[in-house]
Amino acid sequence: MIEKLHPDRHHAVETLRRSVVKTVSYRVVILILDFAAIYLFTGQIKIALGFMIVSNIYTTLGYFIHERIWDKIKWGKIIYKKVGD
Repeated sequence: MIEKLHPDRHHAVETLRRSVVKTVSYRVVILILDFAAIYLFTGQIKIALGFMIVSNIYTTLGYFIHERIWDKIKWGKIIYKKVGD
């Protein structure tokens, strides 16, 4: 594992690739849950598939943007500095 430590942060900087992989893995779980919930309510595969596809296109983009913005916000992060700095 390669970590790039940012001098102003307490953790390794999250790469774009990592954000994309996290987004995709999260969305796979949500796709399954969306399909199951809508299918249970309607009993119709076409409606469940349609809802699953449409809702996951815009929510995936929203999640990705949300993650990238929050990674840049310093509020709530603890920054550890070396003694003597």
